[in-house]
Amino acid sequence: MDYHKINAQDIQAFIDIVGSNQVMADPLLMEPYSHDYTEDLRFMPEVVVKPANTQEISQLLKYCNEQLIPVTPRGAGTGLSGGALPIYGGLVLSTERLNKILQIDERNFQAIVEPGVINEALQNAVKEKGLFYPPDPASKGSCFLGGNIAHSSGGPRAVKYGTTRDYVLNLEMVLPTGEIIMTGANTLKYSTGYNLTHLMVGSEGTLGIVTKIVLRLIPAPKNTLLLLAPFASPEKACEAVNGIFLAGCTPSACEFVEPDGFRLSAALLNMSFEIKENVGAYLLIEVDGNQLEQMMTECETISEVLYTNQALDVLFAETANQKEYFWKLRRGIGEATKHNNVYKEEDTVVPRAELPILFKGVKEIGARYGFRTVCYGHAGDGNLHVNILKDQLSEDFWNNELNKAIVEIFELCKSLNGTISGEHGIGLVQQKYMRVVLDQTNLNLMAGIKKVFDPNGILNPGKVFN
Repeated sequence: MDYHKINAQDIQAFIDIVGSNQVMADPLLMEPYSHDYTEDLRFMPEVVVKPANTQEISQLLKYCNEQLIPVTPRGAGTGLSGGALPIYGGLVLSTERLNKILQIDERNFQAIVEPGVINEALQNAVKEKGLFYPPDPASKGSCFLGGNIAHSSGGPRAVKYGTTRDYVLNLEMVLPTGEIIMTGANTLKYSTGYNLTHLMVGSEGTLGIVTKIVLRLIPAPKNTLLLLAPFASPEKACEAVNGIFLAGCTPSACEFVEPDGFRLSAALLNMSFEIKENVGAYLLIEVDGNQLEQMMTECETISEVLYTNQALDVLFAETANQKEYFWKLRRGIGEATKHNNVYKEEDTVVPRAELPILFKGVKEIGARYGFRTVCYGHAGDGNLHVNILKDQLSEDFWNNELNKAIVEIFELCKSLNGTISGEHGIGLVQQKYMRVVLDQTNLNLMAGIKKVFDPNGILNPGKVFN
């Protein structure tokens, strides 16, 4: 595709739409928009534009579509698959100014927000009204809800409450050609033609730009209890996860962490955390609800399952500070793994009962190819984040041979009826592996959908599939 290079006339057109203060063409000012949290990739945009509302976005997209200027939508830039990288230059459209919580409807348990609202800001706002918005990615303190929708983000509590997809009722979106539509209705049920809302959730900014979001809320649980269990065997820790559910328990979070994960997080956050030599893995398990007595009984059942699966101990967080301490350690692992390390992160996911096989297979593949991995993730829903560290590996191996190992990991996921991404999306870095899990018919259907929404291919080009 031969895209139009942005010139002075185009810059003036953008200024006419959003104002001169919201258009940046200085490389120094644009540098933060050239990367996200994906490895060490950098792609410089030609211009960054920060619209304030739906109408401005509509005008920008209509102009860019007519001029064949590629547009890369961007939220907070916390993505891990390169979805916000302007690989063809062009215009980066930042949603940072669309940051309002427009309404919290307590009667209907709904919230209407703009895409630039930070996840945790919404969580805190609805919590004050006794309501609960469960999706809570590790980056909840900085990630935008628009980005969460782009990737159908999950987080620890997805095991009980589901992912972003399960809370989106309706969307206002701007098509690449500038038209503005609503994708559905503000109702709990929807059976009126194709469900465009669910199509948009997880589409990674390739079909349209979301400008308003209608979210479903639920009553907030009053209490939480937290357990931490060390295991000598990581495989037994993985087996214990399914055992918890087979025992009739549904924790609100069930996280798997290798010791190196907690070790790196503790070092980065300057927190003390003792890891004994015989520990091979940890499970961090949360139970929530309104009846403490019932929750304590559930924790007792979970503890029995953990000990049956050879847990070395079961630690109970007795205070709010202890709960916060353990969660801070857990949520810091992703950032700590990246700190001072060259890495690749694979977002593998399999049916929960297959997690022990996946973990064992990842370690065997790493041993054969000679690389180190730090694994952690949402064990309760079979979502294992595999961080491959470069360490002393050669550039040639890292850039060429490592791909063969990653293909083997993804082939293992497919053989276990899993897939190559649970919540991070495909973006730029995973698109070359799409053929591992999808056949040509699937890919052709996706390409056809893209063509219907974006006939000139201007919106987030080069992402998901080529």
